[in-house]
Amino acid sequence: MTVTQDLSFLHLISNASLLVQLVMLLLAGVSVMSWTYIFRKRFTIKSAQAQTEEFERAFWSGGDLNTLYADATSNRRKNSTGALERIFEAGMSEFNKLRSSGDINSRIDGSRRAMRAAYQREMDALESHLAFLASVGSVSPYVGLFGTVWGIMNAFRGLANVQQATLAAVAPGIAEALIATAIGLFAAIPAVVAYNRYSHDIDRLSIRFESFVEEFSNILQRQAR
Repeated sequence: MTVTQDLSFLHLISNASLLVQLVMLLLAGVSVMSWTYIFRKRFTIKSAQAQTEEFERAFWSGGDLNTLYADATSNRRKNSTGALERIFEAGMSEFNKLRSSGDINSRIDGSRRAMRAAYQREMDALESHLAFLASVGSVSPYVGLFGTVWGIMNAFRGLANVQQATLAAVAPGIAEALIATAIGLFAAIPAVVAYNRYSHDIDRLSIRFESFVEEFSNILQRQAR
């Protein structure tokens, strides 16, 4: 068998030690899960951004708040509401429930609390699985390095049974070990890039949501008076 055949990718994986193979399998599974969350999160954030922009256009166009509230309630029944629309619905619903109260401040405070609670729920949903991506990005290289160290240790231990140590004798074992590091980096790099990008996008959405809560509270206060 030639050196090229001995150092082929599949051959190296199949001939690696059991522990190194388990490390590779673990990293491959983590990488698949990471890419699944990356694509799902991208779709979720893009959808949230589009729905937020659509609702902001409708809200700031000067339409009647009761009409917007009725549309939001109808969209919720159809499961087609966006995050900002649900925050608006929560605030408007609480404001209407406290209509019988004569205290304007109580109505405004109740509406703001309802919107803050809805805001926290929306942010929790948007931030789901980000911790997993962060963990993959930070831990995967070290897991791969562990497999590499173990493989190199086995390669050098094998030299004890060889009368003359040559590069050809140790190269396959080292190559097998380095594949674990390569798979670890393959899992970590996309996770880190996605985590940083999605965290930035979610932070921008968070600012828009918080600004809306304050602006809508001011609008309700003016209308109540």
